[in-house]
Amino acid sequence: MRKLGIGVLGVGAMGKRHAENIRRFVPEARLVAVADPAPGRASQLATELEIEHGFLNLDDMLETKDIQCVVIATPDKFHSQSIRAAAAAGKQIFCEKPLALSLPDARAALEVVAGAGVHLQMGFMRRYDPGYAAAMKRIDAGEIGEPVIFKSIGRDKTAPPISEYQSQLNGMLFYNNTIHDFDLARWLMRDEVTAVQAYATVAIRPEVADYGDIVAGVVNLKYGRGAIGNIESYVQAVYGHDIRTEIAGSKGTILVGSIEHHPVTFLASEGSSQKLADHFLTRFEDAYVAEMRDFVQNMLQDHAPSVTGEDGLRALEIAVAAESSYLQSKVINVAQSEGRPAGAGGSNAQGT
Repeated sequence: MRKLGIGVLGVGAMGKRHAENIRRFVPEARLVAVADPAPGRASQLATELEIEHGFLNLDDMLETKDIQCVVIATPDKFHSQSIRAAAAAGKQIFCEKPLALSLPDARAALEVVAGAGVHLQMGFMRRYDPGYAAAMKRIDAGEIGEPVIFKSIGRDKTAPPISEYQSQLNGMLFYNNTIHDFDLARWLMRDEVTAVQAYATVAIRPEVADYGDIVAGVVNLKYGRGAIGNIESYVQAVYGHDIRTEIAGSKGTILVGSIEHHPVTFLASEGSSQKLADHFLTRFEDAYVAEMRDFVQNMLQDHAPSVTGEDGLRALEIAVAAESSYLQSKVINVAQSEGRPAGAGGSNAQGT
């Protein structure tokens, strides 16, 4: 059986999980190499996974024989330049969100991908989660009628250490966490977001504001066909990793990840009346495997990826508009927003 040779760039928590999944659960793929600038990290993982190559940089990995594809799981700041380098080398690409930290950088990456004639898939793994996938099938079948209201909650359990904000390597909350909800907001509603109004707070951790980030945000959405929506993001919920989404339509509603019915539900770090996942890698364990299998199968057949670079760009446009709305305290039309330079803003490496 022909196998897709893959190299993984960036093997922190997310990249390591991708490498493990490719090595153990994607039989159509062969993990050829891993690369990471942190001394010893790539070589240690290469040893653990029993592969030959562990590099310190992308350039060396790209020269390795038998690599047809690169999985990019670096900090957000380096996504665009890594995509461009991999595309220029003629490699197929899977990249974690966000596509970039500014719209000009995102568009530049997509131009290189198009010019090189390679494929790019974005890592919006929630589309592969069994619950979300089942909801999309029911929506496509018309079971809730015309979608009218989108609601989504994304709460991480553990607050990032201040060093992650100081590093300035990742985008602020809207780019690093909420962008998953922005993607779901387009996908599940089958419509484009045209305007946003965002509110945010650092009330329980004011020092985060020094690095251009926030602790929690609420973004109201307006859609092209008249629907509306609301997204809440929070990075230190303490009680668990809590992901919930509802799509209300003209004939009914669908809830994904809702908490079981109890007269009173109590959620806290010391104990809860509900059991929730403690981390995104646990909550979306199956989805990460499913998305990589789908990507590999499409690349082997030279099919377009299921989640494209354009999907990444559309979600980024909403994130940029949301940040602009928060900073300017007004409604922002998505099509009119412009990105800030890559690397600007805060760092929140928890959400994925």
